[in-house]
Amino acid sequence: MSAPRKPSDPRADTASMLRVNQAGEYGATRIYAGQLAVLRKDSPAAHQIARMAHQEARHLARFNALMAHRRVRPTALQPIWDVAGFALGAATALMGEKAAMACTDAVETEIDRHYGEQLDALGEDDPELAAEITDFRAEELEHQATARAYGAAEAPGYPLLTTAIRAGCRVAIALSKRI
Repeated sequence: MSAPRKPSDPRADTASMLRVNQAGEYGATRIYAGQLAVLRKDSPAAHQIARMAHQEARHLARFNALMAHRRVRPTALQPIWDVAGFALGAATALMGEKAAMACTDAVETEIDRHYGEQLDALGEDDPELAAEITDFRAEELEHQATARAYGAAEAPGYPLLTTAIRAGCRVAIALSKRI
C-alpha cells in the first residue's frame, strides 16, 4: 500500500499514476467498443480496432491487478468515462473509418506524452510500474502508427477533430488523477 505523500515529497505519486492509467485504459476499451458497434465487422479498420481493443483490455487487466495489489482506489469518474468513451468511439466511427482512426491517433498522441511524463517522474522509484508503462507505451505508439497507416490524417476535419480529442484526453487525465 502506498503511504500518503506530503506535498514536499519528491517521490512520484504512484497511486495517482495507477488511478489515471487504469482510467485511461478503461476509456480506451470503451472508445473501441463504440467504434466496433458502428463499423462494418468485415472492414479492415474494424479488424485493426479489434486487435488494438484486445491489447487495451490486457493493459486494463494489468492496471486493475496492480491497483488491487497496491490498494489504490479507482477514479470515481469511471461511470462518466464509460459513457463518454463509448460515445466518442461511436461518433467517430459514424464519421467513417478514417475518423475512427483519427480518434486513435489523437488519443495515443496524448497517451505517449502522458506516459513519457510518468516515466520521467518515476525515475528509479518504482521499476515494476516503470516497466509496465514502458511496455504499454510501446504498444500505444504501435496503435498510433496503425491509425496513421489506415488514413487517420485523411479524416474529414482531421486538425479540428484531433485537437478536440486531445484536449478532452488532457482534461480526463487531470481529473482522473485526483477524483
